Formats: sequence, C-alpha cells, structure tokens
Amino acid sequence: MKENTFARRYGLMILAGVVVGAAALILTAAGNPKNMGFCIACFERDIAGALGLHGAGKVQYLRPEIPGIVLGAMLSALSFREFKARAGSCPASRFVLGLFVMIGALAFLGCPLRMVIRLGGGDLTAVAGLLGFLAGILVGVAFLKKGFSLGRAYPVKRGEGLILPAVMAGLLALLLLAPGLLKFSEEGPGSMRAFWLISLAAGLAVGFFAQRSRLCMAGGLRDVFLLRDFTLLAGFLAIWATVTVGNLILGNYNLSMLSQPVAHSQHLWSFLGMALAGWGSILLGGCPLRQLILAGEGNGDAAVTVLGMIVGAAIAHNFGLAGNPDSVVDGTYQVGGIGTAGMIAVVTGFVVLLVVSLLHLPGKEEA
Repeated sequence: MKENTFARRYGLMILAGVVVGAAALILTAAGNPKNMGFCIACFERDIAGALGLHGAGKVQYLRPEIPGIVLGAMLSALSFREFKARAGSCPASRFVLGLFVMIGALAFLGCPLRMVIRLGGGDLTAVAGLLGFLAGILVGVAFLKKGFSLGRAYPVKRGEGLILPAVMAGLLALLLLAPGLLKFSEEGPGSMRAFWLISLAAGLAVGFFAQRSRLCMAGGLRDVFLLRDFTLLAGFLAIWATVTVGNLILGNYNLSMLSQPVAHSQHLWSFLGMALAGWGSILLGGCPLRQLILAGEGNGDAAVTVLGMIVGAAIAHNFGLAGNPDSVVDGTYQVGGIGTAGMIAVVTGFVVLLVVSLLHLPGKEEA
C-alpha cells in the first residue's frame, strides 16, 4: 500500500525529472554547450539574439527547444483537456517581473534549471546560485504568507491562449524555411547546437512531461517551505540525480570551482542574481520553465512573462548587464562575472521586486 501511495504521489514527477535530465544529457552529447543541455534563460537570450534584439555575436541562435517546450505543453494540455485560455492577472507587473528574473539569471549565467544541471556536472560555482535561489524563495514565501497575490486570471477566448504557441510555431518555420532572416553565432555558446530535429524532439518531450507533472524548480522549494509538501521537489532532485549519474557514466563529471563551462567565480553576484530570480519566480507563480508550460496551457499572463524575459535578455546584452564566464588568457586565469552596470541592474531588480511585493499585499480593508 505504501509503495502504491509513493508511486501515485511521486512517480510522474520523478519520471518528468528523469526525462528532463536525460534530454539535457542527450542535447549536450549532440552539440549543445557543456552543462547547458537545457537552459531556459540562455536559450531565450539566444533567440533574442537570433531575432536581432541584441548584438552579442556569441549568443545568437533560434533554439528549437523553447518552441518545442511550449508546443509540447500545448499538446499535452489539449490531449488531457487541460487547455484553458485565461488572462488578466496583472500582465504589466508580470512583464516587469519576467524582465528582472532574466537579468538575475543572466548575472548568474543560467536559469534555475541550468543551475541544477551545472550542479549535476560537478560545477561547484553553482552552489552560490543555489543558496541565493533558496534565499530568494524564502523572501517570496514570506510575502505569500502575508497575502501577496497578483490576482486571478479570467477566461478569455480560446484564440487568445493560442497566441504564444502560434508565435513559437512561426519561429520554428522561420528557422527552417527562412534562416537567412536570422542571426547565427559563429563562435561561443550560440555556435554550439544540436541538430534542430533533436532539439525540437527534446523540447516537445520536456514540455509534455513537465505539463503533466507540473514540474517547477521554484515551486518545489516553495511547497517545502510553505506547505511541507515534497512532491515538486522530487522532480528537482530527479533532474540532478539523472544528470549527475549520466555525467559520471559519460566521463563528463568535473567536481571543481575552476574552469567550468560558461560559469564564473564571482560568487556574491551569483548568489544575488539567483536570489533575484528565485524571488521573482515565487511572485510569478513559477520558474522560467513553468512559465513556458503555463503559456502552452493557454495562460496569456505567462505568455506576457515569457515576452518580458526575452526583452530582459535583450536589455541585459545591449547594456552589458549579463555575466561573463571565467577564462584563461595567456596562461592566466581570469575571473568573469558582471560589471558595474550589471550590479546596478541586480540591485535595481531587488528594489522593483520589493515595490511589486508591497503593492500587491492585501489592504487593511481586505485583511
């Protein structure tokens, strides 16, 4: 009986985590950057570059994984009659929150999903990001306990919920039918990519299973602190375990704080960047991956959040806010990280999140 209860409660979540972890390993083996088989923030940044929204030549490629996730989630939602077009829950606030979640993630050099994948590759610099993510979630949970809410979403016409999936399908068509209109990196992370069909298949699988399980990096930790519920956390841990075991088998595990792929050793700002991303994710009701899934389910507010993240990526690279990885120049190890502009942006993000948090607490007449 206990075994059946465990399987019912955790089985699908663990399966989803294994699928995501395996997809990350496959994509890395097929050409994606090391410890970046999947990264929602990085891939949305690359898409922004491919569309000409920023000019950072090393991070420009229309990653099929992102459209795949949205379309996979939509197919799952439609198949199980869970597609519900709805919107109207403070879209402007969500756009701004998405923008600053992206700025925080790019300061760290990865979203919460990539943070777990980096840890699974032995990247100890990601520990600072994990601690920051935990801190940000605790701050967000404190505001949830005080009654923070962006309000409910309302049913809208079905076509409204199909807008972002349609945009994602259009981006795929652009990649396959008119690639000359896009920008492609010739060096750097953007030049490292799996064959488009493998990337799309991985995205579809992740989107499908993440939608069925409600997988969410931020939600897993939020539920532990707020509800003492470990269900979503099981998916988080399953991703880490799958990637760790896979890297050990493939000989790609490197337990170190130095020379990790697309990572930096500016630990304080890794901590603060992910604290910003964690806090923002709690206010939004889900991490960047979860926002893509919700958008695939017809949630127009999540679609606005995704657009905010893409704009945030463009701003981060146009104004030099994003982190730079550690590097070796002429035999000398150079620590990367963010510059003064990036530090100001992260601090500004905390101020904005505090204002949003306070403005959406219940008034005395509602308390």
